[in-house]
Amino acid sequence: MGFIQILREFLSENNLTQAEFAKRIGVKPGQVSEWLKGKAKPGYDSLKAMCLAFSVPADYFLGITELYQ
Repeated sequence: MGFIQILREFLSENNLTQAEFAKRIGVKPGQVSEWLKGKAKPGYDSLKAMCLAFSVPADYFLGITELYQ
């Protein structure tokens, strides 16, 4: 599964809007929109912020492992 699908699934499963997700990780909502459209991918700092904000391992957002196995 690619990053777009992973992020969409994560937002849906956690009942988060793009704006709420963006606020929690410290980016602008437009940046999350760009990720979901496939126009950009998060860099190291954004990925780290996602992991810390939601207590999720980086492997999940990178598509290496499933969150719930």
